[in-house]
Amino acid sequence: MKDQLGLYYHPSMQTQDVRMYVRENGGSVEFRMWHRENPDVWERHEWLAIEVVERAAEQYRERGSERNPMALYDLAVARRLIKDGK
Repeated sequence: MKDQLGLYYHPSMQTQDVRMYVRENGGSVEFRMWHRENPDVWERHEWLAIEVVERAAEQYRERGSERNPMALYDLAVARRLIKDGK
């Protein structure tokens, strides 16, 4: 999907209040979250390269955390959106 902010998908099937925007930058896929009920999320958080997200997820795993940050970041969907958006 696409709007004035760019290409996006909904990372949760339960709500459409959250959007994950995607773009390609220098060959890397980047993500940025938008939340309807918390617009500061967009302002406070910059674009994150998938490599940064993957490193953070590895740190969570190393600490034994059950949280999986990768659950929100779907690289396959992002790549498809970017490809179809060209």
